Amino acid sequence: MIDIERFLQNNKTSYLAENYRRLEKEEEATKEMILSDPTLRDLAQTELEGIQAQKEALLKQMEEILKEDETEEEFPNEIILEVRAGAGGEEASLFAEELAHMYCTYAQNKGWAVHSVDESRSAVGGYKEASFEIRGKNVYKELRFETGVHRVQRIPSTEKMGRVHTSTATVAVLPVRKKTDIVINPADIEIETSRSGGAGGQNVNKVETAVRIIHKPTGIDVRSTAQRSQLKNREMAMSILVAKLQAKKDEEEDAKHSANRKSQIGTADRSEKIRTYNILQDRITDHRIKQSWHNIEKILAGGIEPVLDAMAGFNGEEIEGEDSE
Repeated sequence: MIDIERFLQNNKTSYLAENYRRLEKEEEATKEMILSDPTLRDLAQTELEGIQAQKEALLKQMEEILKEDETEEEFPNEIILEVRAGAGGEEASLFAEELAHMYCTYAQNKGWAVHSVDESRSAVGGYKEASFEIRGKNVYKELRFETGVHRVQRIPSTEKMGRVHTSTATVAVLPVRKKTDIVINPADIEIETSRSGGAGGQNVNKVETAVRIIHKPTGIDVRSTAQRSQLKNREMAMSILVAKLQAKKDEEEDAKHSANRKSQIGTADRSEKIRTYNILQDRITDHRIKQSWHNIEKILAGGIEPVLDAMAGFNGEEIEGEDSE
């Protein structure tokens, strides 16, 4: 028995489900015609076969759409990418900006949409912290293993004694899901507005469009400053807050059931050191899968495909090529 209701309740399949119902009525009418006039049996039988073929095609199409929805629920096509300078002072902020550039360039090369949400710069121009909204097919599936602490070892341009410095930056990849059971009590949040900073323009710093939301029970603090209106920034900030609360809940669930975790690698939390970028030795090493790559310059310029491919391969997956999207 086909459960047509589940297709009617989905806005992507409701039209197809209505057509399926129409075919069912045609099928029933044709069967009644055979009973009332057996001489039309042969003609009606051909018609019934045609109706059955159409029903099967519609059913297959609706099942595929629902399957795609389920996949997108597990691996959403929208993320918030956050990069934050860690230990290492100003050098850490420069590394954070390099990582942000690497991911954003990779995303743009994939044809994904990249939008800045908020950024805070250090005295030398690097990122103290920055966040970006990235939309595109398989974006979360491809980038989800990038969450964690990234470490760089190099001689800074300001180092006069030739000493190697180690600094870190943290990356967080937050999936933005269409369905979530996170409910935010308005009494639990504090909303602040301020004037957005930026370069030039008559409206810059004139209107309070930047929005900051503090979730008091958890202390989670989110900002959105890149949109031109306060309403848009508020919507984006709320979306990020929901994503962060969902990620926090998922991490807690993963901790409880870590032995049953589907992924072999797991999505790290921000405190887990996952990768080292050794500039002097031109080597990047991922500590989770114990694999290294050379040509750091190309990778930091956005050519991170070999690393992402290896992470997916270790997890028994494949990253889809451009022609399969």
